[in-house]
Amino acid sequence: MTHPEVHPFIQLANVRVRLGGTEILRGVSAGIPRGRMTAILGLNGAGKTTLLKVLLGEIAFEGVVGFRCGHDHSHPSPRNVGYVPQRLRVEANLPLTVRDLFALALNERPMFMGTKRDQAKHLAMLTVVRAGHGLLDRWVETLSGGELQRVMLALALEPHPELLLLDEPASGIDFLDKLRYYDDIAAINASEGTTVVLVSHELELVRRHAHHVIALNKGVVAFEGPPDQLPATGGLDSLFVRG
Repeated sequence: MTHPEVHPFIQLANVRVRLGGTEILRGVSAGIPRGRMTAILGLNGAGKTTLLKVLLGEIAFEGVVGFRCGHDHSHPSPRNVGYVPQRLRVEANLPLTVRDLFALALNERPMFMGTKRDQAKHLAMLTVVRAGHGLLDRWVETLSGGELQRVMLALALEPHPELLLLDEPASGIDFLDKLRYYDDIAAINASEGTTVVLVSHELELVRRHAHHVIALNKGVVAFEGPPDQLPATGGLDSLFVRG
C-alpha cells in the first residue's frame, strides 16, 4: 500500500526518558506517518507506554519530538489528541453511569443540567463505536472489558482528534471483540484520516490492520517498517531473539 505523505506526522529523534534513576527510553528515533495506523510492539518493560506518554506530553524527555501538523504555532502539536488508556480506574463507591461519565468529560454544566441535545450527542458518540443505546444508563463499574473500551473510544473520538493514541486497547477483551474492535479502529482511520498510534501485543491483528510498525526492545527501536516485514511465524519473542 503506497502513501503519498513524504514527511512523517511525528518525527522522534534520540528520545530519552529516565524515571526513578532508570533509563526507560534509550535514544528512540522513528517516524509516525500521517493518516496511517502505527503499531508499537514490544515485550513488557520495553518502554511502549512511556513512549505514548511522551507523545501526550505527560512526562519529561530528552531529544526531539517534532509534529508536522499543518498549522502554525510556536510549539507544534496536534490540535486534538484522543487517548484510550489500558484501563479506567473508577472508585468502587462512586455511582457513575456512562451518561454521567460523558457529562463529566464533555460538559461544563453540572451533570443534572444535561439537556436532550447532550443526550442525543452521547448516543451518537456510542453509535459511532457500535455500542448500544442501553449502555448510557449502565453503571461504569458493571461494564465488561469490551463495553468499557468502546465507551473510552467514544470519548477519545470527541471532538474529531487529529491524533488517536491507544494503549493496548484490546486488553481484557475476548477474541471476537478484539477482532471487531480492531476492525472499528481501522475503519475510523480509513474514513476520518485520523493518525492512529496503538500499543499492542496482538501480532496477527497488527499484521492485518497496521500500516507501520515500531518495535521497542529495552528502550530502543529494534524494528521499524511495514508489517509485512515482520517475521512470518512466531510471537513477539521472534522479533527480539538478537536483542
